[in-house]
Amino acid sequence: MRVAMTGATGHVGANVVRALVDQGWQVRVLCREDVRALEGLDVERVKGDVRDPDSLARLVQGAELVFNLAALISLEGRFRSGLDVNIVGPRNVAAACLAAGVRRLVHVSSVHAFDDVPGHGPIDEDRPQVTDPSRPAYGLSKAAGEREILGAIERGLDAVIVNPTGVIGPHDYKGSRMGRVIASLATGRLPFVPTGGYDWVDARDVAAGVIAAAHRGQTGRKYLLSGTWASLSELGRQLDQIAGRPRTRLQVPLWSGFLGVPFAAMKARLTGGTPGCTMDSIRVLLGETHVTSARAAAEIGYAPRPQAQTLRDIMAWQILPVSPFAKMLGGFRVHPAPSMEVSP
Repeated sequence: MRVAMTGATGHVGANVVRALVDQGWQVRVLCREDVRALEGLDVERVKGDVRDPDSLARLVQGAELVFNLAALISLEGRFRSGLDVNIVGPRNVAAACLAAGVRRLVHVSSVHAFDDVPGHGPIDEDRPQVTDPSRPAYGLSKAAGEREILGAIERGLDAVIVNPTGVIGPHDYKGSRMGRVIASLATGRLPFVPTGGYDWVDARDVAAGVIAAAHRGQTGRKYLLSGTWASLSELGRQLDQIAGRPRTRLQVPLWSGFLGVPFAAMKARLTGGTPGCTMDSIRVLLGETHVTSARAAAEIGYAPRPQAQTLRDIMAWQILPVSPFAKMLGGFRVHPAPSMEVSP
C-alpha cells in the first residue's frame, strides 16, 4: 500500500514511519533539511513544506492513505505567531487529499486541543475544544487545526483525528522538551522537581494507535491515545531504579515554578537553548492531567505498554558507551536543544 506522510522527522513521526516501513508499506515523506530520523529507511522523500500546496500535491499523488503529523510544538510565548503552521498545515493537507482523491487521512492532533479545566474527571473525547484565549497558544492552534479537518470532512473527506498525551520514548532525534527532562532526571542534573504530573505515552504506542486509526477508526471520530500518569518525581524514581543509582530530589510546589520562569528564559537566551519551564508549561500542569483512552481501546484496539518498559528503552536508546565527554554527562547522547520542535 502506498502512503504519504508529513512530519516524519519529528518524534512521533520517526516512530510512525518506522512502523510503516516494518509492515511493508510504500512510504513517501515530506521533508526539509533535518532528516536524521529518516537515515537508513527505505522511503521516498519529497522536498517541501505543509505551507506549500504544490509540494503537498506531489506528496499525496497516488497515495491511498495520508498521515499528517507536521506541527510546531511549543509552550513558549515567543513562538505564538509561528503556531499558525498548526492551522494552515491541516487546511492545506486536507485540501490536497480532497483534490487527489485520497481514501483516508489520519490527522495527529494533541490532548492540548481539549479544554483542560480541572474538576470534571479525566479528559475524554466528549470534552469540548479549548477556546479560552488565556490558555496556551499551542493547544488553541491544535484545536483550530482540528476544525480545518472537520470542515474538510463535511466536504467529503474521509478523515480520523488522534490526540496523543505527553509523548516520550525512543527515536527522539530532535531532542523534545520531555526527552531533555528525562535525560536530566537520569543524570542527576535536576535536583529539584515540581509537584504534579502528567499522562505520558510511548511514541511507539502512539504510532501503533495512528496506524490502527487508519484501519479501524470511524470517519470524523477523535481518539485519545494516553499512557500512564506519573509525577516527575515518580519518573525520576523509576529511572533511578533502572540505572541502579538512587538520587535525592527535592519536591517544590508547582506554583513556585512561576518564580523561576524569568531565570529560565534568561538562561535560554544566553545558551541558545529552550527554557526548562515557561508560563505555558506550568499552566498545563495546573490543568486536568488525567486522560482516558477507553474509546481507542474499544474501537481501534489501542493498548499502551507499561511505563517502566518505555523508560528502560529510552535509557537504552540514549546511552552512548563511547566518548569520555558523554560519560561526563551521565552517558547520555547530547541532542541539539532546539528552541522549538517542528517537522514539515
